[in-house]
Amino acid sequence: MMYRIVKTEIWKLKRYHIIWAGILLMLLSVGITLFSSIALDDTVWTFPHLVERVIQNNTTTIFPMCITLIAGYIIAREKSDDTLKSIMTIPISYPALIGGKLIVCGFLSVFLGIASTVFTVAAELLVGFPGFSVTVVIQALIQITLNTLFLYIAVTPIIAFTARIPNGHMIGVILAFVYGYGGMFAAGNMSLANLYPITASMGLIQYRSHDAAVHWNIGLCSLSMIVVLLISAAIVVTTKNVSSAKVAKKPKKTALKKGW
Repeated sequence: MMYRIVKTEIWKLKRYHIIWAGILLMLLSVGITLFSSIALDDTVWTFPHLVERVIQNNTTTIFPMCITLIAGYIIAREKSDDTLKSIMTIPISYPALIGGKLIVCGFLSVFLGIASTVFTVAAELLVGFPGFSVTVVIQALIQITLNTLFLYIAVTPIIAFTARIPNGHMIGVILAFVYGYGGMFAAGNMSLANLYPITASMGLIQYRSHDAAVHWNIGLCSLSMIVVLLISAAIVVTTKNVSSAKVAKKPKKTALKKGW
């Protein structure tokens, strides 16, 4: 049953124009990184450094908000298009429907990670920073793509929770932005960075592991992701379908006339 749900949701992705917004946001992340490269701060820019800065921008400002917006829109679309009533006539539970959509959004986060890598390589070919090689490109593809996937896992509790609220996906976007921005503060303390889900996503890809000041604990980062997944699963399983249909009003009783 879940396979059919996921297959159907993947087929429906082609009608969601908001995915283009996600691709543009990935382009924006690379554009912001290139803009920061012109700052006169004595930073020596190389292709590996460009990749690191793209990952940083994706993590703390762009991607949590981006994937929450897309996932929330996909979930809310069934109610806004009034197709949920028809779907519920099939023997399928509402939590299973939400779970299938979340799985598809996981695939979508991988796709956006690949798009981000393509834009990063295109930016490198445009500006020509030193350090470009096929090996580094492959490493960038793996790191950026896994990072977007782990970031998606980190925000799934927000997506699942706001799915309970009518038109709550915009609230989820705000929460995800604050949540992602908090990663900038968590990164200042490695103990907190290993536990905070947003920065734990960077630990799982060994972000800046070449720096002696960076000490990632893979066990703690993995534990953070597992806890987030369990919370998300608990929210999804306990989610109930709040019907938007109006309750039928009881017909008013006609007052009997007195007398003949």
